[in-house]
Amino acid sequence: MSDDTFPGWHGTTIIGVRKGGKVVIAGDGQVSLGQTVIKGTARKVRRLNPGGHDVLAGFAGSTADAFALLERLEAKLEATPGQLQRAAVEMAKDWRTDKYLQKLEAMLIVSDGAELYVITGAGDVLEPEHDVAAIGSGGNYALAAARAMMDSDRDAETIARDAMAIAADICVYTNGNLTVETIAR
Repeated sequence: MSDDTFPGWHGTTIIGVRKGGKVVIAGDGQVSLGQTVIKGTARKVRRLNPGGHDVLAGFAGSTADAFALLERLEAKLEATPGQLQRAAVEMAKDWRTDKYLQKLEAMLIVSDGAELYVITGAGDVLEPEHDVAAIGSGGNYALAAARAMMDSDRDAETIARDAMAIAADICVYTNGNLTVETIAR
């Protein structure tokens, strides 16, 4: 359906912050349909453990599409244990070339504690330059806030929480009900 006939699902801010040997991925809980909040406590950050290797993943976009991508990522991680970059690249290639996957509307932030990536349907596997990545409707607000705090004495979790609070104050599709997961190198 076109955007003018269906208001679309909105509402997610996901941030990943790498600092001090830890990576924190935080996500808000709001899901909106048009101007209506459908749910305020959605859990958009997950801990995956394929083959005994912990990986954090946060998603923005269609929930069903994101779950399909998370399943695909888990399969790639099981095939390449402990190699997040390789699994992410393989999944991004599939996402870009597979006709079914091309229709999926979501983005992911993933980390194994050492690496931090944004994975998109355009085939991108992006590592942030400043150890901060953010996606979703409030992503730009959270990204700017977190980057401004990176040189402070705040730890990764405090930066992520404070940046999400700022995004929730600005973006109507973001709330303060956070899911926060931490992983160390």
